[in-house]
Amino acid sequence: MSSVVRPLFERASIGSIALTFLGTASAQPSSTRNHSALALRLGRDVWIFDCGEATQHQLQKSTVKMGKIEKIFITHTHGDHIFGLTALMASLLNGSGGVAEGEEDPRLNIDTTSAALEIYGPLGTRAYVRSGLAYTYTNLGASYVVHELRFPSDPSDGDFTTMPLQLAECAFGRNIHQVNNCWMDIYKDNMVSVSAAPIHHSVPCLGYVIQEAPVPGKINPSQYIPELKRTGTPMSVMSQLQQGETVILKDGTLLHGPPRRKGRKIVILGDTFDPSPIAALAQDADLLVHEATNAHLPGVDPATKDTDTYEIVQARAMSRGHSTPQMAGTFGKSIGAKRLILNHFSARYPGDNSEQSRDIMDTIGQLAASEFGQGVACATDLMTMELGLSET
Repeated sequence: MSSVVRPLFERASIGSIALTFLGTASAQPSSTRNHSALALRLGRDVWIFDCGEATQHQLQKSTVKMGKIEKIFITHTHGDHIFGLTALMASLLNGSGGVAEGEEDPRLNIDTTSAALEIYGPLGTRAYVRSGLAYTYTNLGASYVVHELRFPSDPSDGDFTTMPLQLAECAFGRNIHQVNNCWMDIYKDNMVSVSAAPIHHSVPCLGYVIQEAPVPGKINPSQYIPELKRTGTPMSVMSQLQQGETVILKDGTLLHGPPRRKGRKIVILGDTFDPSPIAALAQDADLLVHEATNAHLPGVDPATKDTDTYEIVQARAMSRGHSTPQMAGTFGKSIGAKRLILNHFSARYPGDNSEQSRDIMDTIGQLAASEFGQGVACATDLMTMELGLSET
């Protein structure tokens, strides 16, 4: 695979950022929680993080526009995080099972000089996609590329498969190697970048950090308009000032636009019992999405065993590579996250609106908040959260 970095993409100003939780279940879906998937809306564009079974069904139930999906990021290759990937690709890229003998299939002649869809994930993602498409005889109508984040123990080259590239697969997929225990700027354009770091789970697993570039500061027109009128300067220069630029008026007066504000930072973790390797990258996150698979809920969850203690539940969760709400709250506090959303819940915790379910999820949120130091939200399927700009 290629090591060439593609030219910088010029993205329009992002504006609104929103997260829609498409699936919030751990391991097994339930009638109220689908397998893991999350949609991040950057203005009008959409990035998907993990793609469990039936993700495309959840997309159809949501307000997320499938046609706006640009990229898919996979945290690890456990089935509940990846089984929906090739199915979603077929829908996004006009896939089909071919045509009858003697008929022409335009999907056999795809332009792969650029990619309509970019996929990022650990070693094995490329092989999974390639074999899934090949053995289901799925021909895609548009191109895709898979970039793999290689751990130090992974081979530098090779794709875990001897299968050739699919007809729609671009050959410039990168094998991205760690530098200082992380993968910096695996994607970057003029408005946003994505970095990643390993987190501890039962298999190789990633956490992603999405960082918005600095954004224009708040402008107070009353500070500038009198000077513009006094010197007969066109009001159109306000757009330059809004961008933080300095404008020289006819009489030599300098008007300085407001300083730019920090862009938003979002941290999305895969499954983990210890995310500490990503702590440095995740510092001061505006939003942290952290799993909370298991909780000790005596008196609230009727399935809680009398013999269980918090320590027993925590040890059981960690032995399977997972976290408790308290562990999530502790990590959120340690990185100075402004907001925390819990995700990836055991099937024993329904995501419906019944009184018992609300009591369970409220208690789980409170357990995390006891360590985090402020209120914590618990994700439910199709829940959307807007992330506004910081004040400074």
